[in-house]
Amino acid sequence: MLTVIIPALNEEKTIGSVVRFCFKSQGISEVIVIDDTSEDNTVKIAQEAGAKVIVSKQRGKGISMKDGIQNATNELIIFLDADIDPYPERTIENLTAPLLNNEADFVKGSFARNAGRVTELVAKPLLNILFPGLSAFSQPLSGMIAGKKSFFKKIEFFNDYGVDIGILIDMYLMKARVKEVNIGYIENKSKPWEALGKMSKEVSQAIIHKAQRQQGGVTEADVKSLETINREMNNVLKEELTVFHKMAIFDMDDTILKGRFINECARKFRFIAQLEDLRAGEKDPIILTKRIGVLLKDRTMDDLLNIISEIEMVEDIHHVVRGLKEKGYIIGIISSSYTLITNYVRQKIGADFSLAYQLEFIEGKATGEVSLPYYFFGSPDSICGHAFCKTNALQYACEKYNVSFKNCIAVGDSADDRCMVGHSGKGFAFVTDDEILKQVAFRSIKERKFETLLELA
Repeated sequence: MLTVIIPALNEEKTIGSVVRFCFKSQGISEVIVIDDTSEDNTVKIAQEAGAKVIVSKQRGKGISMKDGIQNATNELIIFLDADIDPYPERTIENLTAPLLNNEADFVKGSFARNAGRVTELVAKPLLNILFPGLSAFSQPLSGMIAGKKSFFKKIEFFNDYGVDIGILIDMYLMKARVKEVNIGYIENKSKPWEALGKMSKEVSQAIIHKAQRQQGGVTEADVKSLETINREMNNVLKEELTVFHKMAIFDMDDTILKGRFINECARKFRFIAQLEDLRAGEKDPIILTKRIGVLLKDRTMDDLLNIISEIEMVEDIHHVVRGLKEKGYIIGIISSSYTLITNYVRQKIGADFSLAYQLEFIEGKATGEVSLPYYFFGSPDSICGHAFCKTNALQYACEKYNVSFKNCIAVGDSADDRCMVGHSGKGFAFVTDDEILKQVAFRSIKERKFETLLELA
């Protein structure tokens, strides 16, 4: 005689059909549904269909399977999933034939559907390295299995996603006669992508745990092989998945803002002449930045934030940022201004990040010192060759967010933006008289509106 065990959690839509299907097969003397504390009518429907129902004291498929084995009265046991309807007509017969014919001690069911993502990307590669004797199994994570109770009682049950692969490995390690049979076509729902991470982790843990427990364990060569595969897979994924990531970068002064922050500071704090002299006389951008910072010495954070709060922004910036985000763009600001100011603007428009210079404050007052973050400076890997450039900051952002340059939009108005705009996939010259910037840009925007970005994104 045969026992069917069905672990179930909130399966009221299918559990009745599955139980009735089991009783149609000859030799089935009991069907046990192990309910994982369902919150729907699973228990009632299973009982009405004729199943013996046991409510598990603790959630988890492995615990439910173990409870079912302890309550089974027959030596031959079949496990079926509760969420499949219909099953192929001869599912139970195909699973139990090798047991009844004394050809196997444990049977793994496969079915006419491509193996899942975790099977192909996680389980099979690990089995090939750690348990090559199981590499021939087409669907090692299948939950449709049958076996002898005397063998099931000797194995360790993992919980949740690691349980099925753990059973297969334990049967293999105890030298059980293991066979895989095709049970037909099953319409089995794929796991949602949100569950793939948890599933991959638990399947990996089960395989590696079993390998460590066997004689010899996981060797140094195994570890190196796994590390190499993982590293190269990550490199390929990082490279290939950039096509799905997009980024839009805005300059701040005279682009998002209708004006320049430092010019408004010069007007408010009366250092217009000094600022103009510095710009006329100092050609080194780094030294110029440092000397302009001195003009802000002793100004408080409140002083500077009051000024930026009074500068108008381009009217449609909020609408365009929302629209770009809906299209999947990461939004950033790269500016030659200060992080205190760019972060204020970033929050106002809903951007994701800002990269700018760091004006130093002590006890709420500017010291006049300006730090230039490392990502504005060139490196041997810089694509533009400039020692100090916004493109270096753009490259930093692309690497951080895994975005290729060709998937970047960059918007700027001045000579400082030429390189960044030119290297982006779509660079926009925004309301500018700079002819070189216009030439390197993908498109020139002549009105103070960003709506063109949405049209061309």
